[in-house]
Amino acid sequence: MTRFSIELPDEEARRLRERAGEAGLTPEEFLDAGIKRWLDSPNSDFVEAADYVLRKNADLYKRLA
Repeated sequence: MTRFSIELPDEEARRLRERAGEAGLTPEEFLDAGIKRWLDSPNSDFVEAADYVLRKNADLYKRLA
């Protein structure tokens, strides 16, 4: 397992502690959950590009089917 360390300005650290507390988590647990969710989500740029191509070529795909 790899450990990372980050520095946050005091105001951001305060907001992190506040949001984590609202969720009933420690700041570390809150960050861990957020990072896991972000890593598991599809890349939004790719999804947007794929949607655009599928919409743009929908008629062509129908004719080819």
